[in-house]
Amino acid sequence: MTPRRTQPADRSGAPPRRRGGLRRRLVVAFVLVAAISAGALAIASFLLVRQARLQGSLNARGVEARQDLRLAASISYSEASSFVRAYERPGTHAVLVFPGRNAIPSNSLANPAIPASLRGVVRQGKLGYERFEIGGRPYLVLGGKVPSSVARLYLLFDESSVQGNLSQLRNTLAAAWLGVVLLAALIGNALVRRTLEPVARASEAARLMASGRLETRLPAGAPDEFGAWAAAFNEMADALEAKIAELVAAQNRERRFTADVAHELRTPLAALVAEASVLSGQQNQLPAPARRPVELLIADVRRLRRLVDELMEISRLDARSEGVQRHAVDVASIAAALIGARGWQDRVAVSGTLTLSTDPRRVERILANLIGNAIEHSGTGISVRTGSDGEAGWVEVADDGPGIAAEHLPHVFGRFYKADSARTSPGTGLGLAIALENARLLGGAISVSSDAGHGSVFRLTLPLAPRSVSER
Repeated sequence: MTPRRTQPADRSGAPPRRRGGLRRRLVVAFVLVAAISAGALAIASFLLVRQARLQGSLNARGVEARQDLRLAASISYSEASSFVRAYERPGTHAVLVFPGRNAIPSNSLANPAIPASLRGVVRQGKLGYERFEIGGRPYLVLGGKVPSSVARLYLLFDESSVQGNLSQLRNTLAAAWLGVVLLAALIGNALVRRTLEPVARASEAARLMASGRLETRLPAGAPDEFGAWAAAFNEMADALEAKIAELVAAQNRERRFTADVAHELRTPLAALVAEASVLSGQQNQLPAPARRPVELLIADVRRLRRLVDELMEISRLDARSEGVQRHAVDVASIAAALIGARGWQDRVAVSGTLTLSTDPRRVERILANLIGNAIEHSGTGISVRTGSDGEAGWVEVADDGPGIAAEHLPHVFGRFYKADSARTSPGTGLGLAIALENARLLGGAISVSSDAGHGSVFRLTLPLAPRSVSER
């Protein structure tokens, strides 16, 4: 069979499947890895550049401060005012402090309170520095002791340009990080889509095969793991299709055999029935020793006739040659008429009401089999209850018999299945199977619940609105 790409399946009422879960998780994982990696790199880069810029500014200003301290050597208090004014220029200010006297600033607007930590370092004769804001602007403040003097000189350098450059770098890195994340999302989605495309095709192919399209195959030939997977899938599909074809052929042969056997038995069976009828009419005239064998013969002929009739019926059901004639049906009335016609009034009670559009002949056949089965295994205490739940109508046939053992429940609708291993019951083992096939033909179903020793309940469910078997 020629491999082909799978096509989207028709809507068949299957429950919706959640798609893209794995794809989303892989894309999110890819983006997270890219975001964390790019974020860590951006943060590390910013910190390194920031440290380098601030250290470079400090080194340059430190050299300048040492030169200014040497120029201020031996300065007197009277000369301090004119001295510090010489330092005043845009972005640079100076403050000269003599112990016990007021500080002398180069600009009255730039006369901050010198932090105690910086003053402590300067008192020790060291060149110290601190960074803090003055008037909302970032400043680098360096201080040192003036040589050959008790004065202390503090130089204030505006670092707005440095901080501005760092802010610009930070924004650039943040924008670059966001771009990397978006690019990672696009690339990750493309890669994941391409990587998972064979998985999606395989999932769709499996779903199509599950819906009955056994000719579905995957495109094979790719030189990778997915190519080998597709080849293995196609081999499995070929084997499965061949096996199912064999099973279908065997099932068709079985159906034809059953139909042929039932058909061939009808002619000799008709003669047997006629002869049995003659014997039944003359049974009282027979010698006493011959009466019992004649009774058994007549019972077996009737059982054989019932078996052949049921084989013919189930063959027609299997061949889907049975039609459905729908009418408005009062199910409770059908059950009551059936019970009356068969003389079961003393053993079966009917309750409830149910009217729906269906085939009355098939409903009667189903009820006859279900009630007959209850009578066969219980005898008395049988009830037929009808009703609806707004979406479907239901009929329950309950009995107070010995019930069905749990191990038998999954098989009670099987053909020729009997819970009695000795197979001594008068039934053919086809009644419940025929009832189930008729229910399916009407778009319904039959279920059973039972408690060993407390009876059984068979529940027939039928749609209120017409629904064909193909719609199920």
